[in-house]
Amino acid sequence: MRVISSVCALIAVGLLGAHAAQAAISTYTTVLSHTGEADPPSSGTGSATVKIDTTAHTMTVDATFSGLNGLTTASHIHAATASPGTGSAGVATQTPTFSLFPIGVTSGTFHQVLDTSSLASWNSPYVTANGGTALGSEAALIAALNAGEAYLNIHTSTNTGGEIRGFLVVPEPSTLTLFGVGVLGLLARRRSTGRATTDPARMA
Repeated sequence: MRVISSVCALIAVGLLGAHAAQAAISTYTTVLSHTGEADPPSSGTGSATVKIDTTAHTMTVDATFSGLNGLTTASHIHAATASPGTGSAGVATQTPTFSLFPIGVTSGTFHQVLDTSSLASWNSPYVTANGGTALGSEAALIAALNAGEAYLNIHTSTNTGGEIRGFLVVPEPSTLTLFGVGVLGLLARRRSTGRATTDPARMA
């Protein structure tokens, strides 16, 4: 029984430690499509992941896309819409586009790490609307992301207002966390069963 208790404690501590380590880093993902954007219609697709580290004050943006109608002209994160998962909003991130976003292509990949403590990472009107500071903008974007009111989109020469977009959301819990919870439940059940088996009253 002491072994089982020790294992349970180690797993619990490990899970709590993992959550604590990740507490400063928030991850959001999305699938990009034409839904929500203005015509002409597009069969373009893609995906994106955004990670914000509030300790290091960085935002890592990764995206992949293909099948666009026109040549890429810009990409941004927009926030905050009036309702989760729908509507449009102004640009939150740097303009005229993410500085490392590939321009003039119909497919590609994108990776950039932005300094969220720098005004250069943000659109000036967004900064003004959120306290006038870069960190105020960081906090506002995190709030919009957690509420499902921020989206990443890609603009092209044929769809100047945006060809594909996707609202960024928190992904499902990790497999490790689910595994740990499952193991804890199994060990607790075995411990309970063991107690019932060795109970003198039940054995009489």
